[in-house]
Amino acid sequence: MSLAGSPRIIKSFLVLVILLNREIAVIEGGYDGGFFSSIFSSLFGTREMRILILGLDGAGKTTILYRLQVGEVVTTIPTIGFNVETVTYKNLKFQVWDLGGQTSIRPYWRCYYSNTDAVIYVVDSCDRDRIGISKSELVAMLEEEELRKAILVVFANKQDMEQAMTPSEMANSLGLPALKDRKWQIFKTSATKGTGLDEAMEWLVETLKSRQ
Repeated sequence: MSLAGSPRIIKSFLVLVILLNREIAVIEGGYDGGFFSSIFSSLFGTREMRILILGLDGAGKTTILYRLQVGEVVTTIPTIGFNVETVTYKNLKFQVWDLGGQTSIRPYWRCYYSNTDAVIYVVDSCDRDRIGISKSELVAMLEEEELRKAILVVFANKQDMEQAMTPSEMANSLGLPALKDRKWQIFKTSATKGTGLDEAMEWLVETLKSRQ
């Protein structure tokens, strides 16, 4: 059957193209892209898991994003705004948003909280001077209603450095043991070497699957 003789197919194709174009325009405008994701889900019955990668500037968020996506270290520059990529892990597809961590950008994190399934919170294990700021930003984030059901995964990053805090020390500094009604876990990672990422993602995948 030719496409020219199938008005129903043509109509469906045009609707999809219109929605796709609208999504591209929305993303370029800096919005969270939830419109097309929800429409695509209703049409095809599947949905990408929406993951945010948050943390202070210099923690290694973008390096982790591209390590997860392409499996190797990619030269990055400080993120001004956001990076968004699709990552497939263990047959589960993630729409991963890496948001800049500079002081001027953090207030805008909340613009991306809607429909988030999990937050990967990256902390520089060597940055003892700003661990208090990391905690304050984490606490404020977790108080947001839109993230009430989001799973929390903390990456104690840069564990390949001698001066790195241990995951236990970092967990206590961030106040993680005091969290109630929140599924969370902390992992020791090194974005540059790739260590710890598989373990963290394995836990996240299994935890997300158990909630479906």
